Amino acid sequence: MTDPWVLAHQRARDAGVTLGPLTTVEDADLVNGIIEATWGGQHLDREVVRALAISGNVSWGAFDDDGTLIGFVLGWAGVDDGLHVHSHMLAALPDRRHRGIGEALKLAQRAQALDQGIETVRWTFDPLVARNAWLNLGKLGAVIDRFARDFYGSMVDSINAGERSDRFTVSWHLRRDPGPHQVTETPLDLLVRTDDPLPAPHAADVPPGRAAVIELPSEYHDLRATDPVLATAWRDAIADAVEACLDAKMVGATFDRARSAYVFAVPEAIEGGV
Repeated sequence: MTDPWVLAHQRARDAGVTLGPLTTVEDADLVNGIIEATWGGQHLDREVVRALAISGNVSWGAFDDDGTLIGFVLGWAGVDDGLHVHSHMLAALPDRRHRGIGEALKLAQRAQALDQGIETVRWTFDPLVARNAWLNLGKLGAVIDRFARDFYGSMVDSINAGERSDRFTVSWHLRRDPGPHQVTETPLDLLVRTDDPLPAPHAADVPPGRAAVIELPSEYHDLRATDPVLATAWRDAIADAVEACLDAKMVGATFDRARSAYVFAVPEAIEGGV
């Protein structure tokens, strides 16, 4: 296994940032600036960053050359299904996204967890956000093992307000070097995009087999802004397809960025297992 801290700091250099711990109540003010720029409509109590730090759950920041905080990751130790880190928030300033900052921050969180003897990180994300799927599955190598419709109930921030808060839960096994899993069987096209803008289930009446592809819009938030009815149709269709895969004992193994598609598979059809 590549040294986790060496890997985290290398990714940070590639992204043009440095990594540092966030441990003070003043750091919480900086974090809240990023929360406001990312989500709006919510904030973090100043004491939380300090309380997390003194309990061994240090948050990590990504800093620009001038010392400006431009991204952060925050989580804490969880105990259900064994000891793990629950990673609750990850964000970078909107004009600094897509440059590898999120990956560097997650790798810092991984390195810290391994130092503490923790070998799993879990978190949730919206199934309709392709860029998050690519980071979580395509870059880091987490796997989807749970799904819930309306996981958080009604949310009031600017991104999620008015949406059903469907969420995947992923599990990231830290002893494995980061990177995508490989599915060894040809997957069935379970849900695909076509010339018709509506989602097209290919096999709604049959079991999804041992591996399956679920396509999604590549820019869901743009779709929602222009056609909320169509966006809801996609959210419903993806929820149905995901539930079919999980019922068939599959996990979300990887993300095909070229197709904007999840690849689900039974564990025996994933190289090296999960």
